[in-house]
Amino acid sequence: MKIIFLGTNGWYDTDTGNTLCVLIETHSEFIVLDAGNGIYKLDKYIKSGKPIFLFISHMHLDHLIGLHVLNKFNFKQGINIFGPPGTRKSLSLLINKPFSLRIKQLVTKIKINDLNKGTRLPLDMQFRKLRHTALCYGYRFNLEGKIITFCTDTGLCPNLFKLAEGADLFIAECSLRPGQVNEEWPHLNPQMAAAAASKAKVKRLALVHFDAALFTDFHMRKSAEKHAKTAFKNTFSALDGQAVVL
Repeated sequence: MKIIFLGTNGWYDTDTGNTLCVLIETHSEFIVLDAGNGIYKLDKYIKSGKPIFLFISHMHLDHLIGLHVLNKFNFKQGINIFGPPGTRKSLSLLINKPFSLRIKQLVTKIKINDLNKGTRLPLDMQFRKLRHTALCYGYRFNLEGKIITFCTDTGLCPNLFKLAEGADLFIAECSLRPGQVNEEWPHLNPQMAAAAASKAKVKRLALVHFDAALFTDFHMRKSAEKHAKTAFKNTFSALDGQAVVL
């Protein structure tokens, strides 16, 4: 199984990377996490007809903005999109005139699903509400005997720990600088992410979603990694194009 970081920025693109998007490839499927501008690289990696599942964390534009390039793709198997309640309504407006082509005009067939208690899940997975200013879901996947957890745009909360518990790879947001806290805008700094990883007893922590206005160069990301490692040694700051094999 391979995890490829297609976009690792939060808020907007800079020289350090595109906005958030992560691709997981297993023997059976492709799983895409969020649809920031990094998603435009999907066709560089998806070369087979395995099912494609896209999971959206929430409706903030830096996690959706890449959907305007859906007309670039010609995936015969289509893309099955899942997200919190309201995703179908929101994306049906966004992937539509005057913002983009209509969904029915796209070459790649798109299906949009709201996640709730009655949703039939396509994978062995869990989703839970995180702590943010908008309804935001974190995800936990059991894939080929490995646990991958994806939590972005959240402050510390019980569901964060539940989703991360014992994960082989915990992909966690790191929007805030070391030591920075903003209770009105819930996000994690590197020490918070590392503390969560340690408490949840994960095996490896990947920091993503670096606020582009706060982390303006790679040295600042490395500093975040260094601070996180004081609480959780097996941490790395993910870069666009970086791949991890589990």
